[in-house]
Amino acid sequence: MTQKNWTHTDVRPFPSHADKQTANRSSWLSQIECSAVSMVDLLRQRALRRPDRTIYTFLTDGEEIGSSLTYSQLDTQARAIAATLQEFCKPGDRALLVFPPGLEYVSAFFGCLYAGVLAVPVYPPDPSRLKRTLPRFRVIVDDAQPSVALTCAALLNMEQALAHADPSLSTLRWIASDKVNPKLAEAWEDPTIMPDHIAFLQYTSGSTANPKGVMVSNGNLLFNLHDMSRYFDDTEENCLVTWLPTYHDMGLIHSLLHPLYKDYPCYSMSPMAFLQRPYRWLRAISKFRATTSVAPNFAYDLCVRKITPEQRDVLDLSSWRSAGNGAEPVRPETLERFYNTFKQCGFRWRAITPGYGLAEATLEVSQTSHEEGPTFLPIKSDELERHRAVEAQKPGPGVRVLVSCGRPSKDTRVIIVDPESCLQCTPDTVGEIWVAGPTVAQGYWRRAEDTRETFQACLADSGEGPFLRTGDLGFMKDGYLFVTGRIKDMIIIDGFNHYPQDIERTVELSHSAVRPGCCAAFSIEEGGQERLIVVSEVAETVQRDVSASADSGQTQGMVEPKEVITAIRRAVSECHDLRVFKVCLIEPRSIHKTTSGKIQRQACRSAFLDGVHRVVACE
Repeated sequence: MTQKNWTHTDVRPFPSHADKQTANRSSWLSQIECSAVSMVDLLRQRALRRPDRTIYTFLTDGEEIGSSLTYSQLDTQARAIAATLQEFCKPGDRALLVFPPGLEYVSAFFGCLYAGVLAVPVYPPDPSRLKRTLPRFRVIVDDAQPSVALTCAALLNMEQALAHADPSLSTLRWIASDKVNPKLAEAWEDPTIMPDHIAFLQYTSGSTANPKGVMVSNGNLLFNLHDMSRYFDDTEENCLVTWLPTYHDMGLIHSLLHPLYKDYPCYSMSPMAFLQRPYRWLRAISKFRATTSVAPNFAYDLCVRKITPEQRDVLDLSSWRSAGNGAEPVRPETLERFYNTFKQCGFRWRAITPGYGLAEATLEVSQTSHEEGPTFLPIKSDELERHRAVEAQKPGPGVRVLVSCGRPSKDTRVIIVDPESCLQCTPDTVGEIWVAGPTVAQGYWRRAEDTRETFQACLADSGEGPFLRTGDLGFMKDGYLFVTGRIKDMIIIDGFNHYPQDIERTVELSHSAVRPGCCAAFSIEEGGQERLIVVSEVAETVQRDVSASADSGQTQGMVEPKEVITAIRRAVSECHDLRVFKVCLIEPRSIHKTTSGKIQRQACRSAFLDGVHRVVACE
């Protein structure tokens, strides 16, 4: 086979990281359990040594075993797709991955790796909601400049719908990867992937700004996968169940690549299968004796609300040793409710393993070990407003209980820095979380200035660096990392700092008509002062009641919006000593969220100022 040379300048590390990475590569690569220097090497080794071992299984409707892939089948499909890509692309070109949930995505992702083409996972636009879903897709296309889009035959007709909605997309070449002839595998040319070659572009969620393409190298991936392994049991019985979308870092790296790295089976279902019936997730864990499964905080709350006592009676969760929780603020009450609800099913408290990570650090920065379980820390709320982490004697009024995100690995350094002075904070002071180590990605795709600002930060006094500026606030306590919020979302009123997620939690608890996880708190300038705004979805019954009362003039027995607004104002005033300038109640399923379910507070703020929310009541 011939070898293809890497010529695209954008797929190499930035200079400030290149020197350090070259110097340190041999030291940390030697710690990795396999001899692979890339993800291609890793899969090729697995296919050679255990060709008939089933690694991935997709659960149709989240319940029945559907398609599956052995190492040999995945390797063959990847080589065939790679050979097809090599007809149209050169190493370093980009390929969109536009797939519904399923194993076709897995083959296409590895096909890109095998071709030396940078995979760009992207959420498929919904043809029925193009006004809402096309903008993010278009931003990624414009930024990545892909040579080709890979999809499955079932979605190939999307090409025409997208071209009709946006003629600029009509030039994009589409390939149905599941129709590629497996015999093309023999035509594959090995591009010789090295650790510092970029594996894929992980676009950020866009919760505080437009999505940016994070350049994740093969070395970043191998180290992060190795790093994760330190927190889990290494046994032959390991098994993972997931419903997480694979176009996000946690779904892709933790729930798809880690099973291959550690050589254990993965059972996946579509996110919609879980959302429609959360029982399917826990039933699959019980049925397949899964040891590992991770999810955002909201998923655990959803299970508590939706899974019936009769369903709990047939669950056995005793095999579940690592229930990861991440991707949004981890709430102590969520962990306690989940444990108390499912301990009768054999679920153990120490199985709860909160963690912290972000795309710019490949995925994981810190993680709780399954041997420890979660750590809670009560902090005085008034001190937290002054960016001081002062421990309270016990939970109660005026106290915020924080959940530890575990410890960083020994090769990942985390420091807390004042975001304005760029000086390291004193102990027990809240500041920006800065990260250094081989898990930090190479920068943003074609954004040199953003890369310098975010990935190449140095301490102002010593010049030590480079560090990744995460944009997240937190502090270290006894080696544990505690995350308190995001800098860009911080609400500052009358000189005091307020975390929006705390206010949002108060709003959610203020009235039963407020939909959980569907509220945004932010500030606007009005009359020369910062004013607090709350935008919240309300239950469908409130929307129906408003429509019915308008038609009939009857309000008796109905939940009136004014009642909800009054409850929100009272709760925020009592709990945070804040006056809400305006409460805006909006229709269900209309608040701005990322595709991973995070509230987009800045987008909500813009929608409020532009008057484009689907308003039920606002005063």
